[in-house]
Amino acid sequence: MRKIGIIYSTADGHTKNICEKLESIIVGQKLNVDLVSISDFNKNITDYDTIVIGASVRYGKHNASIIKFMIDNKSALQSIRTIFFSVNLVARKEDKNTPDTNPYLIKFLKTIGWTPEILDVFAGRLDYSMYTFFDRIMIRLIMKLTNGPTKTESAIEYTDWNRVQKLGEKICTIE
Repeated sequence: MRKIGIIYSTADGHTKNICEKLESIIVGQKLNVDLVSISDFNKNITDYDTIVIGASVRYGKHNASIIKFMIDNKSALQSIRTIFFSVNLVARKEDKNTPDTNPYLIKFLKTIGWTPEILDVFAGRLDYSMYTFFDRIMIRLIMKLTNGPTKTESAIEYTDWNRVQKLGEKICTIE
């Protein structure tokens, strides 16, 4: 039976939520899946037939541990099926929500010097109440510069969960 690993890096927990949704889709198809944070991953990559990696962006960059993991394990990752998705607020814009148009994903791929088999980008969640004082100020500044909301009473969910569902279904069917 196929074995799928989902590895994630998250700043505020939203990327983990997306990974948990993918996990539930995969489990629903009666496939074996492990969901683990990059900081807790300690298995051999080749124990899996497919690795899914999800990473959030904070201040224009993906987590350094995800970058290091992918660079250090490039040859092992090339020997199995790989899926990578980025979660960032820039993807809330229609002209920046695909692998070909998202500047953070494009920059990430140049950094790691390799392209996973399947790529995707999801818009994240904006929730000022969860951020530290410093993060609130910085994210408001970024939002002001990108014509996003700088004041909200409640969280804004930008994630297209139908796209997440489609990625989950695709993961289950790739051979």
